[in-house]
Amino acid sequence: MTSTSHAFHIAATGGAFQLTKRSRDVTQPTAQQVLIRIGAASLNYRDLLTLQDTASNRDGLIPLSDGAGTVVAVGSGVTRWKAGDRVSANFFPTWQGGPFSPVALGTALGGGQTDGMLSEYVLADAASLVAIPEHLSLAEAATLPCAAVTAWHALFERGQLQPGTTVLVQGTGGVALFGLQLATAHGAKVIVTSSSDAKLARARALGAWKTINYKTQPDWDAAALDLTEGKGVDHILELGGPDTYNKSIAAVAPGGRIAQIGVLTGFASQPNILPLQFKNASIDGICVGSVQHFERLNQFLAKHRIHPVIDKTFAFDESPAAYLHLKSAAHFGKVVIDFGTSPNAAR
Repeated sequence: MTSTSHAFHIAATGGAFQLTKRSRDVTQPTAQQVLIRIGAASLNYRDLLTLQDTASNRDGLIPLSDGAGTVVAVGSGVTRWKAGDRVSANFFPTWQGGPFSPVALGTALGGGQTDGMLSEYVLADAASLVAIPEHLSLAEAATLPCAAVTAWHALFERGQLQPGTTVLVQGTGGVALFGLQLATAHGAKVIVTSSSDAKLARARALGAWKTINYKTQPDWDAAALDLTEGKGVDHILELGGPDTYNKSIAAVAPGGRIAQIGVLTGFASQPNILPLQFKNASIDGICVGSVQHFERLNQFLAKHRIHPVIDKTFAFDESPAAYLHLKSAAHFGKVVIDFGTSPNAAR
């Protein structure tokens, strides 16, 4: 094992943040830690926001919450993991299970004050790790910690999704496509919205029940009501933010649930929530999930042999280009960075 690790850090330059590559010594794990050689990482919309948020003190931070790799060393008190195990770290390292704690919010990887996964070697608390499903490559597993866990939490942990019910997902990014794949595997009927007919065709190939082009059908809430014969949608993954909220409220079914997840159109949302009262519908705030959520997600993925949708893969040294690709919004699925430092094939 090398004694030096390369990583990309957030650097403050001329009033803006950018990525800069640096080297540092590899630190050996303490008693309850594990040292991981990262094989792949993936990006989320949050990672773009992290670079744009110049008001926060993130100078020097290693970004990205999502990564997967191979254990190379364990601390003296670690019994669950051993060298050679393939693992991913949970988005919130301290949220093992049970109710969410505000303390956990401050421990989120790669966005607050905790270094993330854009590094060749990473130290992680042993209790924050999950085993990678054997049918997945490291590149595929690297897409799971944020987007897949979020979709799982919204639909299965909080939403208690049932076969035969309807789900609407907005767009074709990571959370949306994981929502499509998970819900379809469970026997739900999924509606996908997008402004691209080409992306909608790909969504149908993945199992989407119905699709709506919100560019040609701007009243997509009415279209969703038509598709459900006036009932409305049982579960909506709200990813848009201010520009989509009122339509989600209009489209949700009586007793339905809207999972508040994304802010693609901004943060200043002032929806008219009164219709929810007369539908006995609810809004659930969803902020990724716990280690237990992650483990149950992985069991489901293994049972149904689900493979994440990867849009494009970049080399480690191309990490800045990966950010630009995500920013272009041309992607369908996840944007991955392959470190080329660990065996990447599924077992």
